[in-house]
Amino acid sequence: MTTAYDPHAFEPFAVTVDLAVFTVRGGALHVLLIRRGQEPYAGAWALPGGFLLPRESAETAARRELAEETGLSEAVVAALHLEQLRTYSEPDRDPRMRVVSVAFTALVPDMPEPAADGGGDAAQARWVPVGEAGEAAEDLAFDHALILADARSRVGAKLEYTCLATGFCPPEFTLGELQSVYETVWGTALDRPNFRRKVLATPGFVEAVPGAARLTGGRGKPAALYRAGPATALHPPLLRPTEGHQK
Repeated sequence: MTTAYDPHAFEPFAVTVDLAVFTVRGGALHVLLIRRGQEPYAGAWALPGGFLLPRESAETAARRELAEETGLSEAVVAALHLEQLRTYSEPDRDPRMRVVSVAFTALVPDMPEPAADGGGDAAQARWVPVGEAGEAAEDLAFDHALILADARSRVGAKLEYTCLATGFCPPEFTLGELQSVYETVWGTALDRPNFRRKVLATPGFVEAVPGAARLTGGRGKPAALYRAGPATALHPPLLRPTEGHQK
């Protein structure tokens, strides 16, 4: 069945992986970037990533490259929940040759500091506030500005439909702290009463901690404490407000 197939009739191309990994640090959304140590784009900031080896899957390559370029431990990298974002295949996206990239994204809590060893493609690795990365988007290598924008949109949507936000709060948290996570990831202020109403009306999202409260710095009474509920998906979803309007 394959005797008539000639693989040399097709121009070869490479496959790479790129990763947009986000976390919340100091009340701001950060993305993990590496400074490229080799051409092309030597010295430019980029998303972690690299070429697939002949006998590995895209996800295996993504985890390997993340560990190699950032110094994150194998245990940390193996525990990450990576979500495939999309495939980027514009013919001229890489100046070396035709390269198709499979991009992954993740939004994770409690990530350690990366520490690139200067080997391979990465000369440096660090968490960068997304606002700073966005301001310098035109300076990111390859088409990584586009991947970063797509990935941020995806993780914002994850907060609409899943209970992921509670993972960025303490074990017992106020609704104000939970709201802060949404505002940080979405990059917009939310109406406090509306947010509180939606959260408490969503089955299994949060559970009240009986008798617990915390002073929040204001002059009002202490705020009630909650913990993550048993749900993993939000029904109905907690949708981002449209521009200039909050339901």
